[in-house]
Amino acid sequence: MNVPKHWRESPQRYRMEAGKCRKCERIFFPGRLVCPECGHTGFDMVKLSGKGKLHTFTVIRTAPSGFTDFAPYAVGIVELDEGIRILGQITDCDPDSLQTGDRLTSKFRRMNDEGKTGMIMYSYKFVPDNGI
Repeated sequence: MNVPKHWRESPQRYRMEAGKCRKCERIFFPGRLVCPECGHTGFDMVKLSGKGKLHTFTVIRTAPSGFTDFAPYAVGIVELDEGIRILGQITDCDPDSLQTGDRLTSKFRRMNDEGKTGMIMYSYKFVPDNGI
């Protein structure tokens, strides 16, 4: 990813901001310019809680280059309390102990660095919600 594009998309991803359609009140992450449900173009920004339940997941045991140090690791779809589903890596737990329905919360973490630009990229990952 090039540096300008990364920084343009950073605020929504770093703060987990979504767009809520002013007409049909559907929430979209990342935000949209036009609502795919009703075609309206007016949106309000809402901050997502980052908390939800694990909808489905898979455990990556043979990782692609750049992620081999993390294997085995889990990637799953988390249904946030606001009703939207987000794909993300699940960390800070034994991937073999995960079950659908587990409560998770998002945390801001380092994702990787890009060798060509030297840019370090951060984003959210999900961890078990221990009520903290």
